[in-house]
Amino acid sequence: MPNETAGPYPGDGSNGTNVLDDTGIVRSDLRPSLAGGTTAAGVPLTFRLTVRDLSSGEALAGAGVYAWHCSREGLYSMYSQGAQDETYLRGVQETDADGTVEFVSVFPGCYAGRWPHIHFEVYDSVQAAVAQDGDNPIMKVSQIALPKETCEQVYATTGYESSVGNLAGVSLATDNVFGDDGGIHQLATIAGDVASGYQAQLAIGVVTA
Repeated sequence: MPNETAGPYPGDGSNGTNVLDDTGIVRSDLRPSLAGGTTAAGVPLTFRLTVRDLSSGEALAGAGVYAWHCSREGLYSMYSQGAQDETYLRGVQETDADGTVEFVSVFPGCYAGRWPHIHFEVYDSVQAAVAQDGDNPIMKVSQIALPKETCEQVYATTGYESSVGNLAGVSLATDNVFGDDGGIHQLATIAGDVASGYQAQLAIGVVTA
């Protein structure tokens, strides 16, 4: 999996405010804003990321994974107009003995010019992820691409109306992040349906030394 940009809305202190030092940021359910505020609505999505050491192939237990993505309306909490005071759809988890983290969220919308995606950063520990020194060592920064067929199913539901036209105007080949290789190493495996929600998973290789 290639490294990718964290984008303009990371919320990790590198571009504006830092959510990683907020109380409650270590969590599995990304839908509510921290300390009150709005809870993001949308088709349920649970996504699992498994982190492995590239040199050994072994699961990397105890790593910190920070994940964030836009709402079904295409808004990023902390940044987008109308969502600046929200902190929904952001959170940190520690990988288990199998190197896996699981986040409960909603399916992200598609905004103009970008393929539907989820951002993540991998740190060597949760403590490193939430450190307040502003110099947190990041092991991996990349993005997860979501399959077109699933996006089309989700975007046919209420609340995702703007995503329909936006998805039609972009492809994995033309996306400015995934376009180099069509997202072949970043495309999640996904199962489920609109009624019961979706489950996505992806393996991530990192260099530990």
